[in-house]
Amino acid sequence: MQKDKIFGLEKNVFYTGLTSFFTDTSTKMVYSVMPLFLLSIGASKTTISLIEGIAESTASLLKALSGFWSDKIGKNKPFMIIGYGITAIVTPFYAAAITPFQVLYLRFFERIGKGLRTAPRDSLISGSIRNNDAGRNFGFHKAMDNSGAILGPLLAFLLLYLFPLNYGYIFLLATIPAIIGVITIIVLIKEAHSDQLPVKSALSLKHLPRRYWFFLAVIFVFSLGNSTDALLLVKTSETGIKSSYIPFFYMIFNLVAVFLAIPIGKLSDKIGREKLIILGFLTYAVVYFFFGKYKNINVFLFLFVLYGFYSALTDSSQKAMISDIVSKDLKGTGYGLYHAVLGITLLPASLIAGILYDKVNSDAPFYFGAVMALLATILMTIFTITHRTKTKIQTTIT
Repeated sequence: MQKDKIFGLEKNVFYTGLTSFFTDTSTKMVYSVMPLFLLSIGASKTTISLIEGIAESTASLLKALSGFWSDKIGKNKPFMIIGYGITAIVTPFYAAAITPFQVLYLRFFERIGKGLRTAPRDSLISGSIRNNDAGRNFGFHKAMDNSGAILGPLLAFLLLYLFPLNYGYIFLLATIPAIIGVITIIVLIKEAHSDQLPVKSALSLKHLPRRYWFFLAVIFVFSLGNSTDALLLVKTSETGIKSSYIPFFYMIFNLVAVFLAIPIGKLSDKIGREKLIILGFLTYAVVYFFFGKYKNINVFLFLFVLYGFYSALTDSSQKAMISDIVSKDLKGTGYGLYHAVLGITLLPASLIAGILYDKVNSDAPFYFGAVMALLATILMTIFTITHRTKTKIQTTIT
């Protein structure tokens, strides 16, 4: 049995993490400089928010559809190959963009790739887990994902330092790790559901439990205040720091998330996901409140550390929660709807934040995010209490 594992992890889980490492190295090289690149070609804060919101939200519908399709045919790998492949194809074309609208088109197609791959990927990870340690496995994937998100901004920082304001070099070099990620899927990852029958067409959304829908409602409320991270980078740039150092701050956020992802994933297996998600929402509220209150680079440095803590608390715990709630034959659909809610909500969230930034002041969008996070904390607490009460009643009856 141990021969089928790498560092105690199922091979599929390990190699999927490796794929995410290479792909996130690529995408975060691009993402960490994208706000600065857009500002350099004439984009406003609202335009930056709209580009991220439209790209994520429009393509996010595919996250639900790809999850359902992967359940229906009983396969995840084809969606991953196509999805990661689109990212590798689109990335070098950013170097040729000269208007914000061209960037929007490219971001839209690149997010289509993410829409196709995300739910099937999470379903493949969940389907490859043999023991009751979803938190640990998703924590490992989170760590690998964020390791790429550390290396990507670091490479972007070095390139900007050596070649100031030459974003084209970054976009072209970012293509290389994206291609390696696709090769990793094709050569090393095996289909997790090859021994299972495809889902019958009669299976529908009504088979998803009420608790799942309640959880999605909580995520929806929180996500309304969770606008694009690009605005955090824009706010940081307004302190007067050199533009070449902006990717460094994004790297710090991901560095903290990497170190904490696996320990927090293991902790969620022991004490439950709900407590960590609640703590994550509260941490987010604190981070956004102080981003609104201060304009100090030293304060922002600490807040990016806290932001990494929030990310480690919530991301893997939320995915592990879905793995706990949703039955095995509907995991692709469950993850698809989850990612679709995250993506669709990003459009109004980013639009609201961008308008508040441009029309009110640079503090307003962060105060709004803090308020929505507090509201989500209350709802998540109700979610937790309701489930525990129901469990106690069922235990008493039994």
